[in-house]
Amino acid sequence: MTKKHRIPLPSERLYIIGAGFAGQTLAHEIKTKAVFGEVVAFLDDDPEKIGRKIDGIPVLGPIRDVARLLRMKGADEAIIAIPSASREYLKEIYHTLKQAGFQRIRILPGISQILEGDAHLIQTRSIDPQDLLGRTPVTVNLKESLAYLRGKRVLVTGAGGSIGSELCRQLLSGGAARLYLFGHGENAIYEIDRELRLLQEEGVGEKATLIPIIGELKDKAYMEYILERLKVDVIFHTAAYKHVPMMEENPVAAIENNLFGTAHLIAAARRQRVQRFVHITTDKAVDPVSIYGVSKYLCEQLVLSEAAQESASPRGPSDAAPLHFMVVRFGNVLGSRGSILPLFQQQIEKGGPVTVTHPEVRRWFMTIPEACSLVLKAGGVGENGNLYLLDMGEPVRIRDMAEQLIRFYGFEPEEDIKIEYIGLRPGERLGEKLWGDAEVPRHTAFNRILKVERKKPWEGDMQELLDRLRPVCCFDPANPRVYRDLQQMRHILKEAIPSYV
Repeated sequence: MTKKHRIPLPSERLYIIGAGFAGQTLAHEIKTKAVFGEVVAFLDDDPEKIGRKIDGIPVLGPIRDVARLLRMKGADEAIIAIPSASREYLKEIYHTLKQAGFQRIRILPGISQILEGDAHLIQTRSIDPQDLLGRTPVTVNLKESLAYLRGKRVLVTGAGGSIGSELCRQLLSGGAARLYLFGHGENAIYEIDRELRLLQEEGVGEKATLIPIIGELKDKAYMEYILERLKVDVIFHTAAYKHVPMMEENPVAAIENNLFGTAHLIAAARRQRVQRFVHITTDKAVDPVSIYGVSKYLCEQLVLSEAAQESASPRGPSDAAPLHFMVVRFGNVLGSRGSILPLFQQQIEKGGPVTVTHPEVRRWFMTIPEACSLVLKAGGVGENGNLYLLDMGEPVRIRDMAEQLIRFYGFEPEEDIKIEYIGLRPGERLGEKLWGDAEVPRHTAFNRILKVERKKPWEGDMQELLDRLRPVCCFDPANPRVYRDLQQMRHILKEAIPSYV
C-alpha cells in the first residue's frame, strides 16, 4: 500500500468533517466493514444538518465551536470529507482541528476526483500543504469528461511520475477497456500498478484491465513493436526528464529522451493509427533558455508538425478515422517529484534553512489533480493541430510560498526557520511565460482551458534538425567524433532556437 492510502487502525475514533454525500458515503463504508474504527460524529457548519442524526450518527456544529469541546474527548482522527471546499475554507477547518488537538487529519481528494455518490475511504490521505496552498481548483465532471475513453485502450507514458500516476487514478473512472502503464522505472510502475489495483478492489472507478509495461521511449524498434501489439486508441504522453538543473548537467540525455523519445512514439502512433495523441508540455518551452525547455519546445513543434501532416494527408472513404495530435501546456504543479514543495518540506522538518533561489522568483502553480482533470478534458474536446493552455491564474512568489509552508508546520519564518537565498541555478530565470510573442491565447467554451493561436508556424525543418542531432545522441560508426559532443549539439540548437543562448 502506498503512503497516500493508509487504512486506519480498528481502535480509532473517527470524526467526519462534512455531512454531505461524501461524508455519508464514508461513514456507511466504515460502519459496513466494521474494521476501520467508529465514526463518533459528523462535524458540519450547515444549520439544516446540525442536531440531526444520519444513520444513527449525530451531526454536531458549527465546526469551530464543537472542535473546541473535543479537546478533552480523546478524538483520534478527523477526516475532511468536503470535496468542493475552497482553499480558504479548508485552511480554516485545518487550523480549527489542529487547535482542537487533532494530530491525525486526513482529507478526501478534490471534487474533480469524486464522482457523485462515489467516495471511498481508500481515497483519503493525510492532509498535505498542497491542499491548502494556491487557488481553489476548478470543478470538472470526470464522468462526463472521460466519456470519450469508454471502451478504449489508453496508454499513459511516464505512468509512474507525478502527472502520469494522477492521470491513471482519474482514468479509473473513465470506463476504458485497458489502461497501459508505461515507464522505464520498474519501482515507479510497480507502485502505481499496485495502488490502482488496490483502489479497484475498494470499489473506486470501473474495472479497466491494468497492464504495466517497462520500456524505453528511446528504443525506436521497441516502440514500433509494442504499439503494434497493444492496439492503442489514445495516448497521454507525460514521460520526460524534467529537472532543469539536472538536465543542464546532462543536456544530451534531455534531447535523447525527450525529443527522440517523443519522435519514436509519434512515428509508432501514426503507423498504428492511434486516434488521439495528447502531449503534455511546460511553460519552460516558451522562449526556452534551458536545455529542458528547448527539448520540450521542440517536442511541441514535432507534435504540431505531425498534426499538420495529418491534416494535409488525403484520405479515401476506406481509410481509418483521422488522427488527433494535440499539445496541452501548463506551468508548475504543486508537490511533483523534484519540485520545490517536497524540498521545502524536507528542509523544514530538519529545522531549516529553507533555500529559495531569489527573493523575486515567481512561478505559476496548479495542483496535480486539477491539471490532470483539465488534461483529460482537453484530450476529449481538443482538435487535431491545436495547442491548449491551462489557465494558471496569477504567478506565485516562491518566497511567499516558503513562508506559508513554514507556518503550516507551526513555525514562524526567520524566527524559527530561516529562509536562505542561494541564487538562480543554471537554466533558471526569475519568471516564466505561458505563451510567446508569436502566440495569442483565446478562451474556449471550457473553463480554464485556453486555445493558443500561433501567428506563424515554426519555420524550422524538424526532420533536418533530427538528422543533425541524431549522431550526437546515438552512436553512428560513420560519424563517431560527434557522439556526445556538447558543443556540436548546442551549436545546432542555437541555430534553431534564438532564445537558447
